[in-house]
Amino acid sequence: MNQPFVIAVVDDDSNIRHLVEAFLQKENYQTVGLETAEEAWALWRTNPPDLWVLDVMLPGMDGYEFCRKIRSEAEVPIIMISARDSEVDKILGIELGGDDYMVKPFSPRELVARVKRQLQRWYKMRAMSDALSEEQASRKVEIGPLQLLLDERRAFWSGEEVDLTSKEFALVKVFAEHPNRAFSRNELLTFVWGNDYFGSDRAVDHLIKRTRKKLPHFPIEAVWGHGYRMRQEEREKI
Repeated sequence: MNQPFVIAVVDDDSNIRHLVEAFLQKENYQTVGLETAEEAWALWRTNPPDLWVLDVMLPGMDGYEFCRKIRSEAEVPIIMISARDSEVDKILGIELGGDDYMVKPFSPRELVARVKRQLQRWYKMRAMSDALSEEQASRKVEIGPLQLLLDERRAFWSGEEVDLTSKEFALVKVFAEHPNRAFSRNELLTFVWGNDYFGSDRAVDHLIKRTRKKLPHFPIEAVWGHGYRMRQEEREKI
């Protein structure tokens, strides 16, 4: 990639924001500093960055809500930062779609290292996905009213296109290709996030919840004490 990665740093504390930006710029990243989630949303609509460094406690819309809104549309990497250090806060950040969570005060050098890791993981996954799409050109997965065009990464329900993010698409594909098979959360993490994912398996539950909202008639059901499966009694009907 010839152009430098663009990192958006969203924090109403100007000292932290400027410090983070300075360390990122030393690593040749381009940065955009923002004080509010509302400003960040405007940036997302006009010139989306490659990664977000997102404070949780923001005036107006907080970081959790902003993360939820972004995740409803895309899978861009998000590193959440916060003075809140409880396990509940960290789990909530991951459940809402955060890729990483750092507690203040933190080492700016460690943050830069995590930014590098997230960008490497994300663009490696994208490259693998693109390569897989080329190999699977013209392949389709069809099961009842669901149709997946693998080469185009597009999903249709009863002929109407459904806008799925890349992780939502990967999740639906796993279930559609293996009806009635029960998958553990760890298996789904590997299939959807990759082998090097190190977050909570609660991220699977949140992804299931998002997917159900977009495909309310797709029969994903919980397998208590294990994970999830797509229930199908007959091949032609779901």
